[in-house]
Amino acid sequence: MSTTIGDDVLSDNPSGRGLSPRGVMVASVVGNTLEFYDFLVYGTIAALVFPALFFPGDDPAIGVLLSLSTFAVGFFARPVGAAVFGHLGDRIGRRKALMATLVIMGVATILIGALPTFGTVGIVAPALLVLLRLVQGFAVGGEWGGAVLMISESGDPKLAGRGTSFVQLGSPFGLLLANGAVLLTVTATTDEQFLEWGWRLPFIASAVLLIVGIYIRLRLEETPVFKQLEAAGAVAKVPVADVFRFEWKRLLLGMGATAVVFSGYYVFTIVSVTYLKQIGADTSIVLTGLVVGSALSIPVILYTGRLSDRIGRRPLYVVGAIATAVWGFVFFPLLDTASAPVIVLAVSVGILTWAIMYGVQGAFLPELFPQNLRYTGSSLAFQLTSALGGLVPVVCVALLTAFDTTVAIGVFVLITAVISLGSALLSPETAPSKRATLDA
Repeated sequence: MSTTIGDDVLSDNPSGRGLSPRGVMVASVVGNTLEFYDFLVYGTIAALVFPALFFPGDDPAIGVLLSLSTFAVGFFARPVGAAVFGHLGDRIGRRKALMATLVIMGVATILIGALPTFGTVGIVAPALLVLLRLVQGFAVGGEWGGAVLMISESGDPKLAGRGTSFVQLGSPFGLLLANGAVLLTVTATTDEQFLEWGWRLPFIASAVLLIVGIYIRLRLEETPVFKQLEAAGAVAKVPVADVFRFEWKRLLLGMGATAVVFSGYYVFTIVSVTYLKQIGADTSIVLTGLVVGSALSIPVILYTGRLSDRIGRRPLYVVGAIATAVWGFVFFPLLDTASAPVIVLAVSVGILTWAIMYGVQGAFLPELFPQNLRYTGSSLAFQLTSALGGLVPVVCVALLTAFDTTVAIGVFVLITAVISLGSALLSPETAPSKRATLDA
């Protein structure tokens, strides 16, 4: 018999003393932004300089593959972090789990910036790099689920799409900060200086961000919903086991719905940097495109989150999946033009197709699961797919090498889009307004 309880037992918006929704929103967005900055700055630096610094060899293509593989390693640790911090978040509270993820991520990122390179300590350098990347993945695996719950469990459930869309800004804000920091460093240094010491600066800058994040999260309280779960004695004892035993169908649907979210995002960001570098284009152009696309995605994420409260979560997943599939075939021919405005346009539109779905995800995934399993269930759905998503850059480079055409990458994006489309259509509609309509 399941130890979980249904949403009809506990109110999503219990009365009594609680957090200021605006304060929770600010704290969640800032903390999530800092963690995504730490995680994403690695991908850009890995594409630009890690092959030479940590994986030198006779074949540059092998160095690129090895460097991108370390990027993927962090994704394999994310489901572990989701399970550990999901368990803690559902057992002892959202706030404590979130504080732990922030500190672990910040320390790991600072240490990456201080690592010796292969030329100094040999094989020890890439080994330490992989270890710290695993720690990064472990920390970010528990961040997202807690951040969206801090907002959705502290406000009106009928406005969950609107509220959690602000947390979703952590990714574009983080990407904006990460690529902005790299672009600033690249611009301010020569190629030799960037390769020698400039690449370290975006990592070390995380120390300032860590202090800011700790200060903000120390001011958070526990969510009203979790307090009510504790008072009712309804806290899950073994959340991970309960999710796999009782909610496995919804877990699979959540994973499937997010498939193209990851594939499209990393094709339009990390893979684009690698591809343009290989064809000899100016990497500052694609960095500009990433910054512009991230900025433009902000209003799209906020709008789709708000819109999903009215029309439902599923329709926006359908639109986003189709748009991403189409752009996957258009994207690389536009990059091949080597025109700076066209490249910026291609990257920006690609990020916007992702934003349509990402703005809805913060409400959709937690709503799939009962309250006492939401941290674990939503985190696992998100991060298990992310583990596969981390392979996207490696898979795309391998496809390009094997078939010598970017059409192969377009087909790959199409396959993931079909998976997401099918999963979204098979999933229940979770928006409270649409659930009420369907029940009526």
